[in-house]
Amino acid sequence: MRIRATVAVVSGALALSALTGAAAQAAPGPDRERPAPPTAQSVFGGKATVKGQGFKAAAAPKISKVTVNGGKDIVLGTTKLKTVTVSITASHASGIGDAYTYLWHGSTPETADWLIVPNEEYASCKASSATTSTCKLTVTIDPQWDLVNDLAGSWNVVTAAQAADESDFVWNDKGAKTRVQRASRLDVNATPEPVKKGKTLTVKGTLSRANWDTWKYAGYTKQSVKLQFKKKGAASYSTVKTVKSGTKGALKTTVKAASDGYWRWSFAGTSTTPAINSKADFVDVK
Repeated sequence: MRIRATVAVVSGALALSALTGAAAQAAPGPDRERPAPPTAQSVFGGKATVKGQGFKAAAAPKISKVTVNGGKDIVLGTTKLKTVTVSITASHASGIGDAYTYLWHGSTPETADWLIVPNEEYASCKASSATTSTCKLTVTIDPQWDLVNDLAGSWNVVTAAQAADESDFVWNDKGAKTRVQRASRLDVNATPEPVKKGKTLTVKGTLSRANWDTWKYAGYTKQSVKLQFKKKGAASYSTVKTVKSGTKGALKTTVKAASDGYWRWSFAGTSTTPAINSKADFVDVK
């Protein structure tokens, strides 16, 4: 049975809601007090069956599938909270009674840079058979409390499930991985408009991303960004050239105007920042 005392370990987002004024402003950064990582014993009680730690797991539930945020990267800007669903499918001879998860960044849960525990005390489990269930929990991430720039990238996901008869459970500190990324922005402006055929067209733009240290967007420099063109009436874009983003994420290049069409910038993304295409800028060629 889940030990209810574990609800004392609250998520950063929930903790932030209790702070006001200067206290809330001082929350982010390396001086934050990291929550203690929940353990198998503190969540489920009894003897732990923990993958990779030498326990015999023959009678433990088996986890067959884990999905975090629908299989997509978790992207956050500078202000809005994001609630992510973690789904755990597990089976046991007696069925599945409960599940648990939390997200953590670092080498081990005990030394983690930061961790985010679920909003719910108990998972919502739906049985697909007498032995198998898919259980769901949510975690809420607040970029102004839970995140700093160094935390962008790969996070570990604890996955755990308890047998319906409470005879045993399984716990895996590294049951899955997810990526938490700094939201990106990209704009485009092609001039002059209209332009004479064969004349020079200047295409500018800016690539920026969320800065979780300052809660503002800042230029993303030294990144390869493709300039793409779609002729009027065409179905798809083609890459014309690739440009490196400069100071403050600035993009600038020139091309010869040949025909009416749409210009855009396209950024492929990195491990810490998602891919993005700018909106299209239509240029009329006379």
